[in-house]
Amino acid sequence: MTRQESFKHRVRARMAHTGERYAAARRTLLDQADRAERAPAAGPPRRAWAADPGMADDKLAAATGRGWDEWCDVIDAWPGHTAGHTAIAARLRDTHGVDGWWAQTVTVGWERITGARLPHQMADGTFTANRTRTVTVDLDTLRALLIDDGGRADLFPGQATTLRSKPSAKSLRVAFDEGVALFAFAAKDGGRVAVTVSHERLPSADSLGQWRDYWARWLDAIHAIDAVDTVDDDRTA
Repeated sequence: MTRQESFKHRVRARMAHTGERYAAARRTLLDQADRAERAPAAGPPRRAWAADPGMADDKLAAATGRGWDEWCDVIDAWPGHTAGHTAIAARLRDTHGVDGWWAQTVTVGWERITGARLPHQMADGTFTANRTRTVTVDLDTLRALLIDDGGRADLFPGQATTLRSKPSAKSLRVAFDEGVALFAFAAKDGGRVAVTVSHERLPSADSLGQWRDYWARWLDAIHAIDAVDTVDDDRTA
């Protein structure tokens, strides 16, 4: 039986089963065949992710031509993937033509998915705690306290700190016994300021959790500088 005769046989079988006319039965079978042809082929089960990579799969695919699972397969298949973050990012850039920023993004995502990097962990193995909140406070007063040794003693009681940036710098960097905190500011309407703290070079996940809690409490209490309340729109990075 030829392919055409086989298809006609299927059409007549459907007519007998559904009562449809020949044209209707034929159109239905053709539509089914077209959908089946366009459907993606079944692949292996989606790999288990140790952690979320931090970017939506469709956004990554739109920018790089591959989704997370595909990029993980590409990296895993390269024998040199055990050489570390820098080597993987360079391989993606030089061999696969991935733009520098996206090469870093794909590498970090692969590290998170495979468990090679924990959430908030940097390429050097340290962790970064981030907190952001909008508060009602005088920005000049806050900056002056952060720049001054005595002011920092009032801001961070019991903590040994050292200013690591120029007093005139837009963002201020302060060293603690553990890591270095970067303070960034963005002026808002109504005398409010968005204060972002990025505490870098923390040695462990436990330390990360402790400092995230510390900075949440610190931002809650920062209104004490001028004895005014914080604005209730907390945003945690």
